[in-house]
Amino acid sequence: MRKVILLAAILILYSCSSSKQTNDKWIGDTEKNIIKSWGSPVRVLDNGDQGEILIYAEQVYLKSKQEEGSRMAGSNYWNYEYVYVNKEGKIYLCRKEKQNKPPQQIVLQN
Repeated sequence: MRKVILLAAILILYSCSSSKQTNDKWIGDTEKNIIKSWGSPVRVLDNGDQGEILIYAEQVYLKSKQEEGSRMAGSNYWNYEYVYVNKEGKIYLCRKEKQNKPPQQIVLQN
């Protein structure tokens, strides 16, 4: 019985740790390294005294039945990855977001 409980505890801990946002691994790394890995961002916003925000975007097109699919004209949205970089060039936050706005319309909200 103890082995079953121990195995269950290990599985629960593993599932919780693997559900962390995959981009959290970049926290503490450098802006230079993420650009090497992901390429140039579509936009870079000045974040004042806190540094800057690298914006990566992917446009997702939907089929008429609201399924992700072909790149035909129709309804769509944007998947954004925001990478926050401090003045020393270190990443301190990564977050994801879905929006209908294209990258050119993204503005900082203070």
